[in-house]
Amino acid sequence: MSDAKARAYAARLHKVLDYIESHLDELLTVEQLSQVAHFSKFHFHRQFAEYTGSSVFRYIQRLRLKQASYRLAFEHSTKIVDIALGAGFENPESFSRAFKNLFDQSPSEFRRHPDWESWHACYRLKLPERKQTMQVDIVDFKMTRIATMEHRGPVEWLNETVGQFIAWRKASGLSPKQSSRTFGIAYDNPDTTEPDKFRFDICGEVSTDVPADPSGVVTKLIPAGRCARVRHLGSHSSLGESVIYPLYREWLPHSGEELRDFPIFFHYLNLIPETAEHELVTDVYLPLK
Repeated sequence: MSDAKARAYAARLHKVLDYIESHLDELLTVEQLSQVAHFSKFHFHRQFAEYTGSSVFRYIQRLRLKQASYRLAFEHSTKIVDIALGAGFENPESFSRAFKNLFDQSPSEFRRHPDWESWHACYRLKLPERKQTMQVDIVDFKMTRIATMEHRGPVEWLNETVGQFIAWRKASGLSPKQSSRTFGIAYDNPDTTEPDKFRFDICGEVSTDVPADPSGVVTKLIPAGRCARVRHLGSHSSLGESVIYPLYREWLPHSGEELRDFPIFFHYLNLIPETAEHELVTDVYLPLK
């Protein structure tokens, strides 16, 4: 297959993956998806499996269970039966069976004590990269005071810290997500840092310093200064390949810019679980001199 044909073939399958992500709450059939890709429905199963390493059914179910797992972990007031129905299952029993088969925890067990390390292992899928067009803008970021919960340890357990920060945010009322910006500060690259040394701050904008709190939330500042800003659309798990590596490897060497002594950080314009992964919007800021 020539390079041009291979790119066209990949584009058709990427179109299917995009379609699945944006229609997870609808009935999805092989016939329907094969038409999206303009493939014969008789061969679509095999083509999809060879490209993604998963059958169509299992791929769709994994995405639906992923969305459901976020709701279980971060929406404690939502009933499991409602999460099951929202994930496209006919009843809580079939949802519970599928959930336990994938994560080795029942939905109620996951809600109480999520095993995020095993959860991450389920989603280490070697899917072909879907590149986004990267537009870099130079902006002046204003100094921002933030309430910060420091994550220190394996990236697989970052969601545990996220859950703790959400609980603090709700209990304290000091940084309501409806009216306060949410940030993440990445001190280390999880691909090159020893797991126990990985550092990441989860932050919410505040107007005054945070009082001493047993949860460990502290006050920090994101300093004012020039930044390269890129808007990323979609799952946070693709930020590295879609934005961060291209910024450092491709854009920075040709930009004539130099880095400031502050780590790359993220402004999350919307959040899981109320936002589907494919609809997430994240502004990535690279501090410059």
